[in-house]
Amino acid sequence: MQQGSANLNVMIKAARKAGRSLVKDFREVENLQVSMKGAGDFVSKADIAAEEIIKNELTAARPNYGWLGEEGGGEDGKDPTRRWIVDPLDGTTNFLHGLPHWAVSIALEHKGEIVAGVVFDPAKDEMFFAEKGGGAFMNETRLRVSGRARMIESIFATGLPFGGRADLPETLQDLARLLPTCAGVRRWGAAALDLAYVAAGRYDGFWERRLNAWDIAAGLVILREAGGLVEPIDKGDDILAAGELIGANEVIFDKFAAVIRGE
Repeated sequence: MQQGSANLNVMIKAARKAGRSLVKDFREVENLQVSMKGAGDFVSKADIAAEEIIKNELTAARPNYGWLGEEGGGEDGKDPTRRWIVDPLDGTTNFLHGLPHWAVSIALEHKGEIVAGVVFDPAKDEMFFAEKGGGAFMNETRLRVSGRARMIESIFATGLPFGGRADLPETLQDLARLLPTCAGVRRWGAAALDLAYVAAGRYDGFWERRLNAWDIAAGLVILREAGGLVEPIDKGDDILAAGELIGANEVIFDKFAAVIRGE
């Protein structure tokens, strides 16, 4: 593993520890006690336990930092300039269906900017991580976005609204414009990994609406440090606050963004 800052090392350690706990529960996924948190949005005991592990690890190392987690909500820290943003289990629905595509996502925000991110896929033992100005990595490998320049050769990823969400018509319109221009669209159900896969050159671009800050914070810095461009779908929005974004390699970004924006 590449050497990072003390903060990054703390994040990686916490992600691995939570990942070990999740893998144990994943093997017994049929026995998990699951409760409904909302339409199509499940939360399990495994999810809550993983967030507790991460919070304990990060708080022990940096007791003054703030916190924003999917399950536990937000807390102000004594240091108002720094905040952890955590999704202990991105891809919960995959997890609960026994699909080995889910991740632990941990980001560090400093003065409103994401400066470090970790996305860990325990099922595949792939640790994606980056710090601002330090490049992006997957395990020992330096990450770089793809070099594809033609839309018709490119694969894109997104999320599809479930349970009758209000943004379904918009997404169907996106697909109607995009599918005739590209080599395919994938929907794998974990936004953090979608962003990491664009950073790794596995996908050429990603877009989605109505995400939460913890879904995308870590992936943003990883993609940017791998040479990708990221913008809000609606120009002028704040990505984390709006929960919507377009990301791609620099060569194809403008063409891709124009299709998604209907320009």
